Amino acid sequence: MKIAFVGKGGSGKTTLSALFCRSLACFPVPILAFDADINQHLGEALGLSEHELAHIPALGLEMERIKEYLRGSNERIPRASVMTKTTPPGRGSRLWRVREDNALLSYFGRDSNGVKLLVTGPFQEQDLGLKCYHSKVGAVELLLNHCVEGPDEYVVVDMTAGADSFASGLFTRFDITFLVVEPTRKSLGVYRQYAEYARGYDVHLQVIANKVETEDDLTFVRKYVEENLLTWFGRSSYVRAMEKGEILPLTALEEDAQVALAVMKRAVDGCSQDWEKFYRQAVEFHRRNALAWMNTSLGEDVTTQIAPSFSLSAMLTSVSL
Repeated sequence: MKIAFVGKGGSGKTTLSALFCRSLACFPVPILAFDADINQHLGEALGLSEHELAHIPALGLEMERIKEYLRGSNERIPRASVMTKTTPPGRGSRLWRVREDNALLSYFGRDSNGVKLLVTGPFQEQDLGLKCYHSKVGAVELLLNHCVEGPDEYVVVDMTAGADSFASGLFTRFDITFLVVEPTRKSLGVYRQYAEYARGYDVHLQVIANKVETEDDLTFVRKYVEENLLTWFGRSSYVRAMEKGEILPLTALEEDAQVALAVMKRAVDGCSQDWEKFYRQAVEFHRRNALAWMNTSLGEDVTTQIAPSFSLSAMLTSVSL
């Protein structure tokens, strides 16, 4: 399953992303985590040291390596340079799974207590005034377009803050999206914006309330999100220690927080994977971006990368996920 964590900056989405990954690792199941936030803190929250984090190759700096691998023998993509972040898979493309040991996961991934972490990399000084952060996050979108994980495999993405993910089709690449909110008007304003933008794309959106202290806080959140509220987390001494760099055993986490994590896992496991929709939306956003700017930028029509008769779901029925 593909899971996104989104929300206003400071809402706690990175902390909850890490806690969710660590809770999954207790089972154990294959878990792949992407840090796709401009503020790269997921690795710290998973317990990796500064030294370990400094030696993880950044996805956003090596797009050509990713493109060359994923295009495989796809004849509709003659060279890696014309492959884009939205390019959908086709005949000959390399599809990948979480549990396999392929060249990309081996190179970019680093293990932390049962979780394999990949990072987009931070915004760099030489990017200022020239690029937006989405040029780096595009690596995640391209990888997710070619990911065919099974229901017992988990891909968790800590996304950019706010509604920035709507700058591309990345927001449609998930089986479920957890939107983390605080009981504040600004945080819930992000929910309203996200829900409005996602309307019409069949995004499975569930709200996680964080930093809840009173029943009034919950009432306030419910007023805005209604039936989309899945569960909530209160103030936590465990999380406070975690934010200071002390990664305690998950058994030390408060019981109500452990219950909330279990609720989230049940919601994920209850999702169904719709490969027809997944591929259709990939094609839609690739075509839209091609007509808007990519064809002009690359000097050729990249809509030809779309194979008219290709069916991802039909392809997957012929293999065992």
